[in-house]
Amino acid sequence: MVSTSVNQTGEPKLEVPVYQNYINGEWVTSKTNELYESINPANTNQVLGRFQKSSVEDVRLAIAAAKEAFPKWSKVSAPTRGDVIFKLINLLEEHKEELALILTKEVGKAIRESRGEVLKTIQAMKQFSGEATRLAGETLPSYNDEIFAYTVREPLGVVGVIAPYNFPLGIGIWKIAPAIIAGNTVVFKPASTTSLISVKIMELFEKAGVPAGVVNMVTGSGAVIGKEFGENKELKAVSFTGSTEVGVALGKAVTQHGGKMQAEMGGKNPAIILEDADLDLAIESIITSGFFDNGQRCTGTSRLIVPKPIYREVIHRLVAKAESLVIQDGQSEEATNGAVIDENQLNTYLHYVQSAIDEGATLETGGKRLTKGDLKNGYFVAPTVFSGVRTDMTIAKEEIFGPVIGVFEVDDYEEALAMANHIEFGLSSTIYTKDLEKAFHFVRNVQSGVTHVNLPSTYFENHFPFGGKKESSIGPREQGSAALDFWTDIKTVYMKP
Repeated sequence: MVSTSVNQTGEPKLEVPVYQNYINGEWVTSKTNELYESINPANTNQVLGRFQKSSVEDVRLAIAAAKEAFPKWSKVSAPTRGDVIFKLINLLEEHKEELALILTKEVGKAIRESRGEVLKTIQAMKQFSGEATRLAGETLPSYNDEIFAYTVREPLGVVGVIAPYNFPLGIGIWKIAPAIIAGNTVVFKPASTTSLISVKIMELFEKAGVPAGVVNMVTGSGAVIGKEFGENKELKAVSFTGSTEVGVALGKAVTQHGGKMQAEMGGKNPAIILEDADLDLAIESIITSGFFDNGQRCTGTSRLIVPKPIYREVIHRLVAKAESLVIQDGQSEEATNGAVIDENQLNTYLHYVQSAIDEGATLETGGKRLTKGDLKNGYFVAPTVFSGVRTDMTIAKEEIFGPVIGVFEVDDYEEALAMANHIEFGLSSTIYTKDLEKAFHFVRNVQSGVTHVNLPSTYFENHFPFGGKKESSIGPREQGSAALDFWTDIKTVYMKP
């Protein structure tokens, strides 16, 4: 995939690599013969690769390849299908540093966070490889003693997977893996900004022994590929992670022709710090969940709710910690944060900062693009804290997907809980307290699919189900014991000898 030419001095010159779609076990050029570039957000002068700008025809070719591969793959025993995932674990381990470096170059995140993503991906595969032997149905007694009744799980057919840019390795693989373990065949559409790591995903699945046509990838515009995913009746299900606006629209299109839809979407996740909390622990956790990865996590904390007696102290501590973070190229071992993903996300950050200022919030720190020294060539932003935030402000209601935390003042726990639930999203939440009664009350009453006590809102483990409430999710949960639910149909069997 890498081509070379000769420069004016006669020495070989490395060209920007051109990468292809992966269809039916082969790397193929798009029918459009058009390309787009993936840029290093920490150094916009560095083009990481050029990728296929796929058309509807390309998507249909991938679907046709998956459809042809389905009958044979679906008849392979589930434990044998799981062997592929077991092999994938070793490949991820073998290539973990290479994958982490690609993630940092393409997403912009700190190398520490990239290594963490690779580790979480390996942990997820350990979970999924075992699920292949637990693709279980039920055997229940019949009212008729001559009837043997039971259920079996069956694959759906050809399915679509759409992954986001923030965790492109992890989310891409942990959507594809349960889909193929269940016996489905897949067409994968990665985020355009993270196409290089997605090429590596295809290479890993190929090395792990996935047969031709079982996993396919088309790169390009979400408007083109996503529209076809929504309208093509050959796709029996689509799993999507991204914005609520796109997820809801895609879900309507998919379900309109009888397809299944799973979507993990936006979040505006609250954290409550009560007066009895360990403030050192709480602030460290808020920094982790609100600022690491530049806030580009769907479960990241963006609303911090604090009672009046400790309001100013919390802000003072939070600002001090925020200003101590090291913002530089994520390849540096010292970096806390690298760059945000692209110019669009930079402008989104700046838009919401200005919106908060215009609506009367107080900027305590940050709120600007960082351009000093080597940062001038990348999309670097400062961790940002606003105080005096009200529930009617834009930054209190809309997902920013950036390192911005709005701090709200309340009178008591009851008001804090009401404010935490006063939002259309319901993905993650957390509370910091030593009061077990309030902790359990919070867990029972907070309106989120994932919740925590004395932990960052971003904390998760792959062997537990993941998903949200309200406008944060559509369909069954991902991961854990629920991972295969979305990817299978249940057949009920009544048998009389």
